[in-house]
Amino acid sequence: MALAAGAALLALLLYAGLLAALWLGQERLLFHPDPFDAGRPLATEPDVHERWVDVAGARLSVLELRLPAPKGVVFFLHGNAGNLESWFVDTAFYRKANYDLVMLDYRGYGKSSGRIDGEAQLHADVAAAWAQVAPRYAGRRVVFYGRSLGTGLAAALAVQVQPDLTILASPYSSMVALARAHYPWVPSFLLRYPLHIDTLIARIRTPVLLLHGDRDTLIPLAHSQALLPLAPQARLVVVTGAGHGDLQEFDSYRQAAAAALAGL
Repeated sequence: MALAAGAALLALLLYAGLLAALWLGQERLLFHPDPFDAGRPLATEPDVHERWVDVAGARLSVLELRLPAPKGVVFFLHGNAGNLESWFVDTAFYRKANYDLVMLDYRGYGKSSGRIDGEAQLHADVAAAWAQVAPRYAGRRVVFYGRSLGTGLAAALAVQVQPDLTILASPYSSMVALARAHYPWVPSFLLRYPLHIDTLIARIRTPVLLLHGDRDTLIPLAHSQALLPLAPQARLVVVTGAGHGDLQEFDSYRQAAAAALAGL
């Protein structure tokens, strides 16, 4: 009896220790930045420009594709790995669509300084970056484009700004739901980055386009399917054969995004 009680206590202590480690180390699980030296040039094309956005405790690196007479701007919030060097790579697509492209690196990514330490900080940084460029696009079309991790950030900003279009590529209904599927033994209250899209999407009054691969095992298609009925202004395009990391390689994905931009 005493031995069994001792074993149970030990198991409980180990579980509590594991949960404490998860609480303290969530950033290492969620974010996979690829930093590099701030002096390294990023802009390699004449119409692409680098800029900095100063936020509390950090400087954020931003790249901008600026066209002579753009129809509008796509404010792009990228995924949880890499940096602008690996994400800001499809400028030809936006030139053809005649949209400027603005993309930032989160804290600790690429040239951006500081480190991510909370969801509220992430949202504040994204809002600050948008505020820096928004005046330039008064009277033009505004599109918020989130990919993977960035979908929750794009949805939250869209509620505040109500852009002409919000594109969510490979979205999660919430990070809580995603964590529950991958780590069912972890209590939801431990997640310091709940990143709810499910409670936000109905508050985006302007059109929403959901793009999702039917072979995505990281964020399954079921997440977009769960979001769709929550928002009558949303529509879903399922990219047949696409997973998570290769979504952008499929013609149907690019065609759907191009058609949405052209239709504004």
